[in-house]
Amino acid sequence: MREPEITTLPGGERIATEPLRGVRSAALGLWIATGSRDEPSSRAGVSHFIEHLLFKGSSRYSAQDIAELFDAMGGELNAATSRETTVVYTRIPDDRVEQALDAMTDMVFAPSFDDVDSEREVVLEEIAMVDDNPQDLVHDLAAEAVFGSHPLGRPVIGRAEVIAKVSPRALRSYHGGAYVGPNVVLAASGHVSHDRLVDLFAARRGSRNGDSRVRRSLLARVPKPGYRFLRRRTEQYHVVLAGPGIARDDERRYAVSLLDAILGGSASSRLFQEIREKRGMAYSVYTYGSQYAETGQVGVYVGTREENLAECLAVTADELVDVASGNLRPGELERAKENLEGRLLLSLESTSNRMTRLGRALITDVELVSVDETIRRVRAVTEEDVTEAAASLFALERLSAAGIGPRETRFRAAIARVNPALGERA
Repeated sequence: MREPEITTLPGGERIATEPLRGVRSAALGLWIATGSRDEPSSRAGVSHFIEHLLFKGSSRYSAQDIAELFDAMGGELNAATSRETTVVYTRIPDDRVEQALDAMTDMVFAPSFDDVDSEREVVLEEIAMVDDNPQDLVHDLAAEAVFGSHPLGRPVIGRAEVIAKVSPRALRSYHGGAYVGPNVVLAASGHVSHDRLVDLFAARRGSRNGDSRVRRSLLARVPKPGYRFLRRRTEQYHVVLAGPGIARDDERRYAVSLLDAILGGSASSRLFQEIREKRGMAYSVYTYGSQYAETGQVGVYVGTREENLAECLAVTADELVDVASGNLRPGELERAKENLEGRLLLSLESTSNRMTRLGRALITDVELVSVDETIRRVRAVTEEDVTEAAASLFALERLSAAGIGPRETRFRAAIARVNPALGERA
């Protein structure tokens, strides 16, 4: 397997490729270093709104043209917005790379912004859809509980009151200040030629460039643990216990990934086994983690009926304390290492996964670690590393709580058994 090749254009844009033998596909991704955390509160949600509008027509392609073009290729065209990045990506046959790149660059860098009002309604419907889905909505509440009024605490999708009023002029202005120079990475994997992609992309970018106006507000101080509850007539209580995590360049990230696998990131994990398999108290229970420029977030989600709520959270608290106390079970860490290594190797079968791994590393300016080195670092993690990560990140007094359900009194009482200070604050 060849090492990725990286070229920087005069305007600061970077092209990164990972050629693969034996495949007839290519995965392309145009990555932009802007997301919801970079927006002022008066523009909350514009990054996600712009992502939608990229598909609604450009200087040389109508929305219908774009849809028909990629359908005719048999390709997949999609996009995603996160707290720190926006990406438009595709996977197409290798003989359609030039055609796909031509359309994608025009979409991303020369959107028409002609169909704003109809797409505004689509985004408002998407916001309403999330609002109707407590399994999704509770994660937005959890981010707010952890980060408070900081932009990391806002939902990526935005706020309806902003989307309903934001003007085409404001959208063009934000786009013009973010989709420029060093904020841009073209990543590709599969049957691709690096030099050819550099030539194609440089010809389409030309001299159009400008200074980035993205102003990222870093988290100076982590707020005290927060409490959020939303009363809804749901059959289950949807609960997240969450706290500040680690930055994406933190060397502890390998230990934290293994901790996730041990606690709730796999079918053999403690919380899945104790809460779902042994006690039957939940269908969905898992841990998760996100990493940002200077901080991160870790959390536990569980959805359960009212009669099981207190016991679910008590079991969760017991397992968090047990791991943080250094009580790893025989074989537990080795199984987690094998799980991570296996998932990594299986993911490399996909050109799309390889492109994403490459593009995300460059656009977030983190070390691009080879597969062999990643496996070496995972294998080097000790039991002490994992328990120290658990004690640091999942200490009960550090955890915020977010919940959605029919009765706050029940939720508050259950949370008080995990972190009594939160019950008092509520």
